[in-house]
Amino acid sequence: MLKIAVVGAQDILGQELVRTLEMHHCSVLPLASGPLTKEQEENDIVAFAPTPELIQDYDAVILAKPEPTGLLDQFSGRILDVTAGASRGVPAPLTGSWGDDKRVFVRPAVEQILLLLPQLVENLASISGVYLRSVSHRGESGLMELHQQSVAVLQGEEPDITPLGYRAAFEVVPQKPKGRIIDILTPTFYGDLLVLHLVNLQKTMSKKIDAPPQVLWVDTPPTSRDVATRSEVLVYADVDSSGQYVTLVIGFDPILWGVLQPMVRLLSLKV
Repeated sequence: MLKIAVVGAQDILGQELVRTLEMHHCSVLPLASGPLTKEQEENDIVAFAPTPELIQDYDAVILAKPEPTGLLDQFSGRILDVTAGASRGVPAPLTGSWGDDKRVFVRPAVEQILLLLPQLVENLASISGVYLRSVSHRGESGLMELHQQSVAVLQGEEPDITPLGYRAAFEVVPQKPKGRIIDILTPTFYGDLLVLHLVNLQKTMSKKIDAPPQVLWVDTPPTSRDVATRSEVLVYADVDSSGQYVTLVIGFDPILWGVLQPMVRLLSLKV
């Protein structure tokens, strides 16, 4: 039985990690990443203060929140970083188990979805599009802040944007383009959508009927609500008569697809 500590177990992502690991019969130590609010203390999952002594005999530590200072200085086990932000060393392999690196980080869900495209469409060429990202990528704090901002707006008040850094309630907020993909923050609680435009003027494109595991072709564009209640990635394709232009609408759960499933695979746990 694997012994795994989860840092940040008081927030939504950490809670999902703990529950998923327990379902796979791991011994899980939920750790806080800092002081807890009253609501967090009363949560179903009891999080302990993180100390080096607690984790010294554990096989792995999963960081759902940035590591507390000094916690991992002497830790000899493996470290999986699933926090958002810049690269933190070696990316985890996209297939197979962990490998030889002591510390790895998981690529964001959107990157993993984009790497699926060659398995979805024949003769890919030019790709551009829009990534509609829900506030759930910020975890529980993001969900609560969207709620609080929405209440303030409905009461005719100017919402406090300090925690999120931007106004989320009743707003659609474009970010600077990353390559040919524009990231847009949307005022939805959960479910991410990619709307991609594929162009190949040299060859005919077509969708591949046999979708990869956990990917499902659908007959209508998925909504964020559809995605929030499904474990599969939902994909809709609209191909023009010439086969030179394809529009893909891809919906996915960013926590499930970008964190939980890669974690289970990396730790070689049975799905």
